[in-house]
Amino acid sequence: MARKLKTYQTSVGFFDLAVAAPSMKAALEAWGADSNLFHQGAAKQSEDPDVIAATMATPGVVLKRPVGSSGSFKEQAELPTNLAGDDISKKAGRRSVRRKPQTHPEPVTDQAADRKAALAFEKEQKRRERERAMEEAAQRKERERRQDAVDKAQSALDVARRKHEKIASDIQVQLEALEERSQAEGARWEKEKARLEAVLRRARGYG
Repeated sequence: MARKLKTYQTSVGFFDLAVAAPSMKAALEAWGADSNLFHQGAAKQSEDPDVIAATMATPGVVLKRPVGSSGSFKEQAELPTNLAGDDISKKAGRRSVRRKPQTHPEPVTDQAADRKAALAFEKEQKRRERERAMEEAAQRKERERRQDAVDKAQSALDVARRKHEKIASDIQVQLEALEERSQAEGARWEKEKARLEAVLRRARGYG
């Protein structure tokens, strides 16, 4: 059974945010919050009938307005016209402190409208989940593509390294063989030279 929606409100950066959701947890998920803004005192359930009406018209959709303003909430909101650094947050803070709580008559419960809003919220939530799943699939595909490229590059490097090591090993074997031949030739020459020098001495009558 679909749960009745409530309107929740917070401020993030340059914007006030509002959303119609069945719970605080659902509102935090819709805002993409990574901490519990309600426990921190940075979010609340709204009792403003205009804000409630705006969010109930598009359940689950995060609406915005310039931070600290009293304008209407919209899906696309303009940045605050005065971006004087911390003055914005300070003015917004002073305005929120000075503002007196408004009293509004209890809205008339319309079960059919509540069910319709709850179903609309669920539809919007499923749309966000599909978008998130598509984004995660795209990111996973990109990670796999990069990993495949890394694996291919690593494989090519390993093949080239093994080829180099084989060539270097063959060259070393050839060098060692040449060294042995050089030493053998040196020894042969010493013997040959000694023999020929002895013949030369005898020819000269010295031996």
